[in-house]
Amino acid sequence: MLTLLLAVTEPAAHGAAAPGPIEGLKETFVHFGVEPKFLVMQIVSFLILFGVLYWFGIKPTIATMEERNKKISDGLKHAEETQVRLAAAAQESAALIKAAQLDAQKLVEEARKASKEFADKQNAEATARAADTLAKAQQAIELEHKKMLNEARGEIARLVVKTTEQVLAKKLTDADRAAYNDAATKELSVS
Repeated sequence: MLTLLLAVTEPAAHGAAAPGPIEGLKETFVHFGVEPKFLVMQIVSFLILFGVLYWFGIKPTIATMEERNKKISDGLKHAEETQVRLAAAAQESAALIKAAQLDAQKLVEEARKASKEFADKQNAEATARAADTLAKAQQAIELEHKKMLNEARGEIARLVVKTTEQVLAKKLTDADRAAYNDAATKELSVS
């Protein structure tokens, strides 16, 4: 292009009459060995080739690139949305874990309290059973003691009567024996 401008302006600079723009262009083409009819055919061929390449090569490639760019941008948006959902899920799971820990602590405290109450209750029941057993044992001992005392009194009364019989050397009637027994029992009761 620069050469073309120099060729057009050169005759004007030498002071010669400048040829018309078309004549100057022809001279430049002839000077460089370019024939206008071939140049026009080459330009038409280039435009046809450019059109074919554009419609069958460049345009589908650009459409594919735009489609991939769209998929990439959609993927990035999806990744951002997933990141936001993941952060929200992490916060939610942290809150659930915290709530579960609080519930677990409450359950442990309740279990400790219940076990302490149960142990206290069992201890109280065991103490009550032991006291009851002790009271029953004391009652049994007292009853056994009274029974033994009564048996001992009866035996002593029998021995007193028998001894009295032998001392007196006579046989007592049933009425006498009952009287002596009552007297001995009364005597032993008083002591």
